[in-house]
Amino acid sequence: MRARYRILKRAFDIAASAAGLALLSPLLVAIAVAVRLDSPGPVLYRGRRMGRYGREFYIWKFRTMVTGADRAGPGITVADDSRVTRVGRLLRRTKLDELPQLVNVLRGEMSIVGPRPEDPRYVALYTPEQRAQILSIRPGLTSPASVRFRDEEAALSGADWETAYVQQIMPAKLALDLEYVQNASLLRDVGLIVRTVAALWG
Repeated sequence: MRARYRILKRAFDIAASAAGLALLSPLLVAIAVAVRLDSPGPVLYRGRRMGRYGREFYIWKFRTMVTGADRAGPGITVADDSRVTRVGRLLRRTKLDELPQLVNVLRGEMSIVGPRPEDPRYVALYTPEQRAQILSIRPGLTSPASVRFRDEEAALSGADWETAYVQQIMPAKLALDLEYVQNASLLRDVGLIVRTVAALWG
């Protein structure tokens, strides 16, 4: 059953990401133009993440911060982050900045549904069980944790934002990710997609 699920899940990923890129191409072009006009710098941002079996890859997003933001502040976006551009705030609020990850899905680096890919320096803090299970499947565009913590940035404020993330938010997200990995199914994946759309546009 698990082998059949993996095959069907990958087939769904290919079909959904290809269809999404084709159908959303006018929107993708419009966002690219808005990002370019809003602030100087590249349209896309490329971030290092940990993928399936611990293989590192680069995740693609529309750029939502000023150029060089990764050298001018923390790796996680915090509340009222001054590095975020005007267009970037809208893209982050609606999660439209994540759409280029459909390319990551098509390439086989990600899935439509799965634990959100994490920065390698935070994956280093996982327990052996968390690492073994969460990295056993492809990371996803959406997950139970990403729906539950949709407004994560608002909770990260003050000088000790990283302590709050590592000690409170990350363990809660990992617990949700572990439960998903252990009980994943196509029906549940479809339900998570519906919940994600409802959370974004409801």
